[in-house]
Amino acid sequence: MSFLDRFFEDEFPERQNPANGIDANGPNTSEFAGDSSNSFDAVSDQELAAHLEVDQYDSFQLTNAVRPALDLKIKPEEGYRHEIYVDEETKGQVPVIMAAVSREKLFDLFIDLIEKLGPVVDVVLESSHARDTTGHIDLYRESIEMPILKSILFDYEDLLLNDGCTGIAVLNPNTPQEIQFEEHKLLIVYGSPLEHYEFQLEQAGVFEKQDVKFITEAEHVHSSSEEYATRFERLRADLGLDGSQTAPNYDDQTYLGGEDGFGDGDWDGSGDACGGLM
Repeated sequence: MSFLDRFFEDEFPERQNPANGIDANGPNTSEFAGDSSNSFDAVSDQELAAHLEVDQYDSFQLTNAVRPALDLKIKPEEGYRHEIYVDEETKGQVPVIMAAVSREKLFDLFIDLIEKLGPVVDVVLESSHARDTTGHIDLYRESIEMPILKSILFDYEDLLLNDGCTGIAVLNPNTPQEIQFEEHKLLIVYGSPLEHYEFQLEQAGVFEKQDVKFITEAEHVHSSSEEYATRFERLRADLGLDGSQTAPNYDDQTYLGGEDGFGDGDWDGSGDACGGLM
């Protein structure tokens, strides 16, 4: 199922499948934005359908999880940049790498990065499938052996790549370092030292661009489906998460960097209905 099929099936189930023709009135995407002005207003169904079908910009290939705004204020591109993580309580600072990676090498690179965390790690599984709740549901598992984790992740490669409501983080609390593969399909590395992760990124052809802008920093849409929500529950079970374990709340933590700096909620989709307009 394409991004376009899933987007319309999930957001506008009463409408026709775009492949077979779209309701002449078109979707009202502004209801997901929270206001009446966005780049999806006043466009035809044909323009919207054509935009959502685009999955490559120059050499950068998108997954089926997310699409940029029609106005393309930020054009998806590959690269990584450095940020600083700041703990509001302790004022401690941790170096961060944020990276956008083209689809054809994204999952394999994620696997390569987490292998550097050590033989036993913790896992946080993140979901924003539930529309009647705000923010993410974060499920935490301690102490899983890396070979077992990798085997499970390979079984769910399609979900992790293409579901705009699923994210996962792998961490070694003893280091401490963390690799996040979040729902926008950015790779985020926390901790120090970062040199071996930078080397791994550049070995994969992902180079530092401190002025790179990510799809999260402008209007965008997520895509998911009931099938992916079901698959998420299976992944949760395979990871041994019964739903009662939750990760710490990071609402008060912020990231500083880039042109203006930004807070956690600005780029992680927190508080938005997954599958809709951000």
